[in-house]
Amino acid sequence: WVSSRPPTKTMNFGWHRAEILGALLSVLSIWVVTGVLVYLAAQRLLSADYDIEGSVMLITSACAVAVNIVMGVALHQTGHGHSHGAAGEQPNASVRAAFIHVVGDLLQSVGVLIASYIIFFKPEYKYVDPICTFFFSALVLGTTLSILRDVLLVLMEGTPKGMDFNAVRETLLAVEGVEAVHSLHIWALTAAQPLLSVHIAINAGASAQAVLEEASSRLQGTFRFHTTTIQVESYSEE
Repeated sequence: WVSSRPPTKTMNFGWHRAEILGALLSVLSIWVVTGVLVYLAAQRLLSADYDIEGSVMLITSACAVAVNIVMGVALHQTGHGHSHGAAGEQPNASVRAAFIHVVGDLLQSVGVLIASYIIFFKPEYKYVDPICTFFFSALVLGTTLSILRDVLLVLMEGTPKGMDFNAVRETLLAVEGVEAVHSLHIWALTAAQPLLSVHIAINAGASAQAVLEEASSRLQGTFRFHTTTIQVESYSEE
């Protein structure tokens, strides 16, 4: 909702980055919760002074698995085709993060379900609970790495994933009348909204307006940029 708010004089790019910040907060919350669970599991393993109700644990974890599966399916369907960009249809970053969050919860619940199943039949194997917590916590953290990498790429103004910097440069150089390209910058508001700014130098016989229109058309047609800013200047060998 916030990311769809219109631009203002202060927020002149709009609120698109809200989805990136939401995704980052979601990933960080997963890391915090996982860290707490690992800490508690380590305490249990070291002290060995705890009791587990296998039947209660089994029922609760089974319900949690079922709920997370339903939520995961719903979010997966919601995320398809949510945004459009250079790499085609892409889910909203915050929806992806929410889906990863649910997957993380599902993995943790599966771990608890496995541990509770073992403990239900073999109560003396209660140490399986913290061991499963360690193992599935590592899996959960692993699921967040891809979304975290994408979020950091956007926040650090990197070239968007799926966008070929050299291909963009060659596309501009292929426009009739263009002699040189410099100050080419490609970044993104979100993972699905790439932007570009560039200076192109044209020869004396070329029409600046014609070159500008052709360059803009090729960039939009091939790479589907959200916004392009092209500065045309006269070519000089110096």
